[in-house]
Amino acid sequence: MTQLQINEVATRDGFQVEATFVPTEEKIRLIDALSATGLARIEATSFVSPKAIPNLRDAAEVVAGIQRRPGVGITVLVPNVKGAERALASGVDEINLVMSASDSHGRANLRMTPEQSLAQYAEILSVVRSHPQGSGVFINASLSTSFGCPFEGKVPQARVLKLVSRLLELGVEGVSLCDTTGMANPAQVASLCEAALARFPSAPFTLHFHNTRGMGLANALAAWQAGIIRFDASLGGLGGCPFAPGATGNVCTEDLVHMFEQIGVSTGVDLDALLAASAMLPELVGHDTPGQVVKAGKADRRYPMPILDQPQR
Repeated sequence: MTQLQINEVATRDGFQVEATFVPTEEKIRLIDALSATGLARIEATSFVSPKAIPNLRDAAEVVAGIQRRPGVGITVLVPNVKGAERALASGVDEINLVMSASDSHGRANLRMTPEQSLAQYAEILSVVRSHPQGSGVFINASLSTSFGCPFEGKVPQARVLKLVSRLLELGVEGVSLCDTTGMANPAQVASLCEAALARFPSAPFTLHFHNTRGMGLANALAAWQAGIIRFDASLGGLGGCPFAPGATGNVCTEDLVHMFEQIGVSTGVDLDALLAASAMLPELVGHDTPGQVVKAGKADRRYPMPILDQPQR
């Protein structure tokens, strides 16, 4: 059975919406702990304007300060050519571009329609491929609202597949299908994943779920059953799109790993080490996190029997 690849996004998708700034040294400490757990990739930060996302204003310092481990890809989100150039100068392994499948969310999130995003992608790809440090850098594109838009409702599957085709034609190497506000359901997920894999069998697809309506793990299971092996997840269940009404955290990394390991699907992740990293979060962000396994323990955890009082005669 093929091992899953888990991409941790808490230090980007999670920290970007927190009310307080997580200090640079704490971000580095957390990423270093995560890189020792067996995760395939870590989305460390985003090279976005500090005015747009103040919590990620230390992107270059974070990437420069983390310990690089063989087999753990460091990916960053970039919104434009300037961000791509800064990311390349930092020596990242992967650049993640982001666009929306719907016009309304694209305008709200990026101030661009999908067509405008595609035109910008072409420019970014040209810059990356001609850059001295661009050789070998993987280019992924995250397609937001692939399963529904908070402003427009359901996004037609044919539209999503057409945009995937356009992305691959541009030279993007991988595509993330994103359930940005947790609107997906398992049947819809299975349908889109099966269609995408049938039409683009050589393209590496990643599924990115939010748990807004409590279906994150069910959707991940449906995607795996359809043939997907790459998943985004966020430690503690942190995250949420700042430009989408009602968006809440991503599917929780430790809960996702626990689910798959319980049904015999290998993730390559040390769950105990991951739970230890998750336990660091409340102090870092100043509040409790939605993750369940870090609170309840693994399903195979055993508790001592209570000592009952002797019955009175």
